[in-house]
Amino acid sequence: MAYEHLTLHQEGYILTCTLSNPPAHTLNAAVVREVHRMLTTIENDPNIRVLVFTGGGAGVFIAHYEVEELAEMAETGHGLPDHMSRAMGELHAVHRLCLRLERLPAITIAALNGNAAGGGAEFALACDFRIMADGPYRFGMPQTTVGISPGAGGTQRLARLIGVARTLDLVLLGTLLKPQQVLEIGLIHRLYPEAEFKERLGNFARRLAERSPIALAAAKQAIQHGASLPLEQGLAYEQQAFTHTMRSEDAAKAMRAWQAGKPYVWTGR
Repeated sequence: MAYEHLTLHQEGYILTCTLSNPPAHTLNAAVVREVHRMLTTIENDPNIRVLVFTGGGAGVFIAHYEVEELAEMAETGHGLPDHMSRAMGELHAVHRLCLRLERLPAITIAALNGNAAGGGAEFALACDFRIMADGPYRFGMPQTTVGISPGAGGTQRLARLIGVARTLDLVLLGTLLKPQQVLEIGLIHRLYPEAEFKERLGNFARRLAERSPIALAAAKQAIQHGASLPLEQGLAYEQQAFTHTMRSEDAAKAMRAWQAGKPYVWTGR
């Protein structure tokens, strides 16, 4: 399937999606539609256990959401979600995209090989892992500097990850953080030297791909969904996930193999 803004490369169980929208390498409606289309194609593919997103521009993951498109929306109102849409259960395409990433059976990695601000940072926050290159890059939510609030989950996911106080500080002041600062406040999982970024990212992705796909998918959903539930409901959800994995063919055989000191190759069944 041909894409204008996405380049796909699969190696084993790992699919890398390179996002490219020159010259500024921004996120816009066209890119969002293509990622939606790509997810529809691969979301139930058992041969894809890890999905890596990276940027196609030099020093850019996703710069931000395209300001020209946002300015036109502000001037005309065209494309803006209705103010009652949340109450009716209808979310904008960007929100739906980020939710799909969180619900995807495959483990998602935002490989931050450059700047990620605004919509680019919000896209990264919807991925399971964020791994960043230690270069002259910035990460943050500067939307208030152009008169708008984050609109792709930034206020919600950021607060859940680092707390309300820090989120108020970063969002209201529009602070852009250096890679080491992003690591220190817990917004990325790994920070690799730029010269080693591709190699160490590949090793990280392979470690995930070599683990039980059923167990990873179940644990991911228990964490993502359970985090928003009261503890007792979260425990019930975890119990369902545990039971699902216990009933897999892989679980029984892998535990017996472990007892015998033998390696086991996951089948995904």
